[in-house]
Amino acid sequence: MDRIAIISDIHGNLEALKAVFNDIEKRGIKRIFCLGDIVSKGVNSSECLELIRSKCEVIIKGNNDEFIANEHNFTDERKYYKELHDWNRSFLNEDQLTYLRNLPFCYEFYMSGSLVRLFHASPTLIYDFVGDLDSIENKRKLFMPSENTISQEMADIVIYGHIHIQCSDNLYNRIRINAGSVGNALDFIRNKKYDANVRQTTRANYVIIEGEYGEKEKVGSFSYQFVKLPYNIEKELKTEKYIFERDSYIHELKEGQYRDLERVKKSFQARHIDMNKF
Repeated sequence: MDRIAIISDIHGNLEALKAVFNDIEKRGIKRIFCLGDIVSKGVNSSECLELIRSKCEVIIKGNNDEFIANEHNFTDERKYYKELHDWNRSFLNEDQLTYLRNLPFCYEFYMSGSLVRLFHASPTLIYDFVGDLDSIENKRKLFMPSENTISQEMADIVIYGHIHIQCSDNLYNRIRINAGSVGNALDFIRNKKYDANVRQTTRANYVIIEGEYGEKEKVGSFSYQFVKLPYNIEKELKTEKYIFERDSYIHELKEGQYRDLERVKKSFQARHIDMNKF
């Protein structure tokens, strides 16, 4: 039986990444795949990228990797994004930027007779957002192929990142898995009346899958496990380097709450999901 650790959305958080790699090593897992968003937000993007390059067998591109690695023509109205872009790029050298630009969009393999497809956000776009509250139809589209996928087969199992929340379900005899976020775990459903301790959210996340790697024909055992690890948030934040939107970043790491919830709510409302009812 083969085991694979799948990590995603590190966002320059070195302490969280080291905690995850230490845990993977303790479990004796040799194969690690990364679903992207290695850089951006934290000040240790360079260190995280080099560590991932040395330890991960498969690395695919996230939306932040793409945004930071490429040049853009920013308008005056997009001054904020230019400042964000330039600040994140300041931590990376040209070799690292080139590496990020050339990362693949997705990866596919067979495991225990099932086609497993990995991508950052969706099989179509690197910026898509499909979460646990989305419609069955939106979730179903995650299994469909696109011009960006390696094969044109419907996937049996999809594993992705981007939304920063570990979740899974079964749809039409298929399995959807989100690996969560190593360095920026969040939760959008919050209510002071019902909330448990915030550490349930702020731990570093990754997922382990188990089965017969590379087995296409023979249907065998397949399982997955969500892992949530505490790490030293205070140490990660203790830096003399300038942090872009420092207060917002601290709030995300310590409270597990996205800095721009109003934008998230509008996005959900466009899909007829009312977050206020939670």
